[in-house]
Amino acid sequence: MSVDSSPSTAGSPPRDPFALVRSKDYVRLLVFAAVLGVPISAAAYGFLALISELQSLTYTHLPKGLGFERTPPWWPLPLLGVAGLLVGATIRYLPGAGGHRPAEGLAATGAPTASELPGIFLAALATLALGAVLGPEAPLIALGSGLAIWVVRLVKRDIPKQAAQVTGAAGSFAAISTLLGSPLLGAFLLMEATGLGGPMLGLVLLPGLLASGVGALIFIGLDSWTGLGTYSLALPDVPHADAPDVSEFAWALVIGLAAALLGTALRRGALWLQRHVEERRIRATVVLGLLVAALAIAYAEGTGKSATDVLYSGQDALGPLLTDSADYSVGALTLLVACKALAYCASLSAFRGGPIFPAMFLGAAGGIALSHLPGLDITPGLAMGIGAMSAAMLRLPLTSVLLATLLLGSHGLTVMPVVIVSVVVAYVATLRLTPPPAGPPTLGTPMDPASTGRTHT
Repeated sequence: MSVDSSPSTAGSPPRDPFALVRSKDYVRLLVFAAVLGVPISAAAYGFLALISELQSLTYTHLPKGLGFERTPPWWPLPLLGVAGLLVGATIRYLPGAGGHRPAEGLAATGAPTASELPGIFLAALATLALGAVLGPEAPLIALGSGLAIWVVRLVKRDIPKQAAQVTGAAGSFAAISTLLGSPLLGAFLLMEATGLGGPMLGLVLLPGLLASGVGALIFIGLDSWTGLGTYSLALPDVPHADAPDVSEFAWALVIGLAAALLGTALRRGALWLQRHVEERRIRATVVLGLLVAALAIAYAEGTGKSATDVLYSGQDALGPLLTDSADYSVGALTLLVACKALAYCASLSAFRGGPIFPAMFLGAAGGIALSHLPGLDITPGLAMGIGAMSAAMLRLPLTSVLLATLLLGSHGLTVMPVVIVSVVVAYVATLRLTPPPAGPPTLGTPMDPASTGRTHT
């Protein structure tokens, strides 16, 4: 699997960027990407299944095993205390500092080395299984690319740079193949997050999509075999949506601006906390874990709802929130947004995980709360909230539109115009509220093998 990626010599005509696609080496690379998608997607499925089982074990089964009739209200405190201790120790003592820093935004900055993979795995596992408010997508992207390059180098140590680029990207594609509900959406997220474009888009996209498609089949097959689930984002029973009217376009402006203000505040708060956390890593991570637990307890005691509405990424809670939305008062939804947002900010600053699902959950809860006001129905409110909050936190406007609309199925096409307006407003307002960088921007090569897959979120 040799791919010549040497630049053209001075004075010579530029090389055909699509010559690789027409070569036999590229065909072999496609076959290898498809084969590689099987073990990596299976590993990703196992990782998600393990997280789900640990969440049930630690939050529900363990208290009953200790003699409690139900999970006691204070139970999140020991969970998040242990999470802070484990994550803080992993970041401090293991190579790679546990991977990405979630407060710094979603962008590819380096594939983890083989020695860094255990630290990324352990930090993400403790974060996601014990209740911190982050999602699995960023660790999966990092682990997928790191595993892919590691496997390839076991076969051929001197793999050319361009082949490593494609292989690392394919590993990331396979790892999140169905996490966001569609292999295409996961691929689109990676392309927009890395700035992938030009000739490299075609070179990376085909093997990545192939690995992603194989990965989706593996997820479906493992679900059928194990009965554990697909671990794919989905919303059942979405209420009917009418064609948007003038009032909903006005709400799109309001929701977009509100999301930008909230997202900017959360990001700045997380970055400020992160600086202080790094001075006292273990102690500060434990303290912030206890803060997340206290916010979940306060919400549960104040509303009578489950503390898990605040804990965890929000991926599994998004469907029940919509289905049971009639049981949530405006006050309960407002308190949910406040507690989840603060817990999200604390988790971004100290723990290890991805930002997508908490942002979507916050936007959904806020949109549902606003739908109690005149001129806004629940489905467009939900969709605009998800899209605008995703744009504010991820700064990926096209991905944010797709996240909000594809999630709603056929109703997503109906509300897409107002979702686009809310996303554009949130994105532009977020950029206006963000201070410019101190120096000239530096852009790394998209999907560089030395920078494929590790995300700083």
